[in-house]
Amino acid sequence: MRHDARVGLDDDPFDWRVTKDGQVLVSRGGRVVTTVRGRSAARLITALDRADDEGAQQLLARATGNYKRGNER
Repeated sequence: MRHDARVGLDDDPFDWRVTKDGQVLVSRGGRVVTTVRGRSAARLITALDRADDEGAQQLLARATGNYKRGNER
C-alpha cells in the first residue's frame, strides 16, 4: 500500500483577505502565495461571497494555479 504524502486543502487550507484598494491576497501556511488584482479580483470576491467553505477553497486554489489538472500520477 502506497502512502500519499501530499497535503490537501482540508489539511492546509487557503486563507484570503481583501485590501483597501480591492486586491485579494491569497495565503497558505501563513505566507502570501498570490495577489489577484483588477477585474479578476472583483470577480473572485463576488464568487467567494457566494461560495461555501469547500467552494471557496476551490476558487482560491484555481486563483493560485495550485489545483489538480487531471494529469498527475
